[in-house]
Amino acid sequence: VQLQASGGGLVQAGGSLRLSCAASGSVSGIYFMGWYRQAPGKQDELVAAISDAGAITYAESVKGRFTLSRDNAKNTVYLQMNSLKPEDTGVYTCNVNFRDGMNYRNAQGQGTLVTVSS
Repeated sequence: VQLQASGGGLVQAGGSLRLSCAASGSVSGIYFMGWYRQAPGKQDELVAAISDAGAITYAESVKGRFTLSRDNAKNTVYLQMNSLKPEDTGVYTCNVNFRDGMNYRNAQGQGTLVTVSS
């Protein structure tokens, strides 16, 4: 599986951004797609994720502000980020888990930088 992420940028606090992550390759084996972020000086944090059954989870820090959605026809997940805060600043990375025959694998896209100014 290959991932192409896009949508980061610079925004003022209170603004919005939408991140996209398009998967290609062995997409039929994907059972987890999620967005992680790494803020300066902090560990990676799972921001939002969706299972193949459509169950979505969010980090407590983004609940009510971020929305994860999936377009199965395009093999793409979107992370709509509203009411952004400076603490949302970080490198956001799309990550998938997928079955590849008898193996379980992981793929990660390139990070996209989100900067929220105060």
